[in-house]
Order: sequence, then C-alpha cells, then structure tokens
Amino acid sequence: MASAAEQMAANLSWGAFGKATELKQRIWFTLGLLIIYRIGTYIPVPGIDGVALQNFMEQAQSGIGGMLSMFTGGALGRMGVFALGIMPYISASIIVQLLASMVPQLEQLKKEGEQGRKKINQYTRYGTVLLALFQAYGLAVSLEAGDLATNPGLFFQASVVITLVGGTMFLMWLGEQITARGIGNGISLIIFVGIVAHIPESVAQFLSQGRSGAVSAPAIVLVLAIVIALVAFVVFMERALRKIRIQYPRRQVGMKVYEGQSSHLPVKVNPSGVIPAIFASSLLLLPTTVATFSGNQAAGWMGTLLAYFGPGQPLYLIFYALMIVFFAYFYTHNVSFKSEDVADNLKNQGGFIPGIRPGKRTEDYLRYVVDRVLVIGSAYLAAVCLLPEFIRMEFSVPFYLGGTSVLIVVSVVMDTINQVQSHLLAHQYESLIEKSQLRGRRKGGTGGPRPKRAPARR
Repeated sequence: MASAAEQMAANLSWGAFGKATELKQRIWFTLGLLIIYRIGTYIPVPGIDGVALQNFMEQAQSGIGGMLSMFTGGALGRMGVFALGIMPYISASIIVQLLASMVPQLEQLKKEGEQGRKKINQYTRYGTVLLALFQAYGLAVSLEAGDLATNPGLFFQASVVITLVGGTMFLMWLGEQITARGIGNGISLIIFVGIVAHIPESVAQFLSQGRSGAVSAPAIVLVLAIVIALVAFVVFMERALRKIRIQYPRRQVGMKVYEGQSSHLPVKVNPSGVIPAIFASSLLLLPTTVATFSGNQAAGWMGTLLAYFGPGQPLYLIFYALMIVFFAYFYTHNVSFKSEDVADNLKNQGGFIPGIRPGKRTEDYLRYVVDRVLVIGSAYLAAVCLLPEFIRMEFSVPFYLGGTSVLIVVSVVMDTINQVQSHLLAHQYESLIEKSQLRGRRKGGTGGPRPKRAPARR
C-alpha cells in the first residue's frame, strides 16, 4: 500500500498550488531576483570598445571563453558587470570542500555542526573574493593587451577590477537570498538561467541553417531526437540509486522492548554530480584559451599541443573521458561520499549492514560498493559529455550544446520541482491539521451545556 505521503503527493493539483500563498510568494521573489540578474548582464563595464570586444569574443568561443560565456548568461561576451558570473564562488566552494577532506583543521570544523558550517562558509567567501580579484585583474590586462580598452591605464584596470568583483559578490548575495527566501538553490538557478538564456537564439540559428540548406531536414530532426533522448537518459540516471540495507538492533526503553528496524542507505549512481565534467572541461580547454589570449600566435610546442588536443580532436576526446572518470572517483571518495565517515555514523547510531561487521569492515564494504557503482556513474558522465561533441562535429551544430550544460539544466529543474512538491505537501499537511483542530473544537462544542465539575475537596 502507498504511504500517506505518497497519497498526498498523488493528490497535488493546480488547485492546491493556487491555495499555497507562501509558495507563490517564494516563486515571485525568485523570479524577481533572477530578472535583476539578467538585467545586470547587459550593463557594460566602463571603458570597453564594444565593436572590438565582439570580434575578440567570436574568436575566443572555441576555448574556455565559450563555456564561461555560457555559464555567465552572455555577460562575458558583452563584458557586463556580471562578466565573472558566479564561477569564482563555485570554484572557491569546490576548493574549500577538497581542502576540508585533506586538512585536519577544516575537517574538524565540518564536524562542529552549524557553527563549523558558518566558519567554512566564511572561508568560502574569502576565497571567492581572492579568485574574483585574480580573474578580474587578468581580464583587465587581457582587455588592454587586445586593444579593447578606450583609455588603458591604471584607472581602467582599477575600474574593471572593482566593477567585476562587486558584481560577483552581488551575485553571491542574490543566490543566498534565493536559497533562503525563494525556491530552489540560488547559485544553481543563476547558472541555469545563464544557460537557458542562450537556447532560443541558438535554436533559431540552427533552424535558420536548415532553411538555408546548410543543414538537412533529417539532420535537424535527428539532432532534436538525440537531445530529447539525452535529457530523458540524464533524468533516469540522476534518479538511479543503489540501496544498501541497514539493520538496527532491538532496544529497550524502560519496560518496553522495541523490535529492530531496517532501512536503506541510498548511494547515487552519480554521487559527484556535474563537478567532474566542469574540472575536465576547464583543464582541457586551458591550452586553447592561452593561445587565444596570446593573439592566436601560438608557435612551437604550443602549436603542436593545439593540433593534437584542440576541441574535437581524437586525443582531446580520449583525455576528456579519462579525466571525467578520474575526477568522478576522486571527488566522490574525498568529498561527496566518504566511506569512513558513513561507517562511523552507522556505528555511532547502532546500525550495521547484515553480514558485515561494524567499523573497518563496513568501511571496506562501502568503498567496494561505491567503486563498482562509479563504474556505471563515470561511464554515464563520460557518455553524456562526449555525445554532444560528436553531434557538433557531425552535424555542425552552431551553438554550445555541451554535456555539462545538459547535466546542470536537468539537475536544477529536478531539484526545483522536488522543492515545489515539498512545499505543496507541507501546505496540505498544515491544512489537514487545521481542519482536524476545527473538528475537534466542534465536537467539544462551545454552545452546548458545559460538563459538570466534580466538587472540590475541602
């Protein structure tokens, strides 16, 4: 039989959504802040030559500039105040998470509960400022080297650094406000909006190639079918779990003896999310980006490296897949699913895996299971990231159809829908509680005769 929560979830409808006033307020609040973010991407940094910048960014689309422009919603291509986007915060978060698994002091902070989490968030913000300062200064110097500044000099560099760092910190604040007072994860939604903003223009450009005859009609239909199948495959794999049975022994409370309970420890097929794809893409596109910012005058060993490791080359695809597999294992074992911590938590709670001794044996078993689950998870990540590369090469798709963007969009949509359903279930539960209280008051009755009190003892 279905549980009460499943029955309530099955009864969700637009009528229930219309009655959830708090949920609607959260959605409008989230949409308002995302609109502010989109407006900020069109406000340019002062002192930029717009025509020269557009020509330069068209050349940089083959490197990491194309991926960063996608993540920033086009703000990098227009050199808006949000040109750095939220990527410095994400990079700082990943670095702090990796350090927390290696540095004993940071690992101890993670175990201190809410106070330790606040301290780690503070370190993440400091790291965001440092990374944003470094990237903003690098952009300012690159703009001057590429003759993209109208009045180059120290004042131009200072204005670019202050504007871009301030834009990144404002975006970080927007993301935190959306998470606290809106719906969904604010940082993920900002990246999601930046990616989705490119889709209408890119699809129109792709279809215009079909009208001009550059791409055949069967190829367009095939690409659309592949994209739909890819999205469905990502949804299926992101929801896939490997459940490990956990048994809790019987316990005695006072004179009562409670029977042992059993539950499941869920292990996702892809515990590391989209992080391995981002790491691998950034490292492999670094040579192309260096060549682009040096004026495409690469010579010697750099030219040879670009000839073999440029986007779409066989060695590029092979190393891309190998690095995704490596980072999937590395990030899972060091950050997202640490077998040692999970085994310790189970031991402290009195739980155990049937047939496995608590402690070191449980840790080894969990690592054994996760390693084998990651064979499927890492292969799935590599396939999703490589398939769009083949599509772009074979069908000359003119827009950045990347596996990383597909993973981010699908994951954010699934997470947001789950949060909306959770709010609707909470609203339904509160309404049921209110109705039961009203019925209880009616049964007690305020208009009928009051029950007689027993005489007080003197």
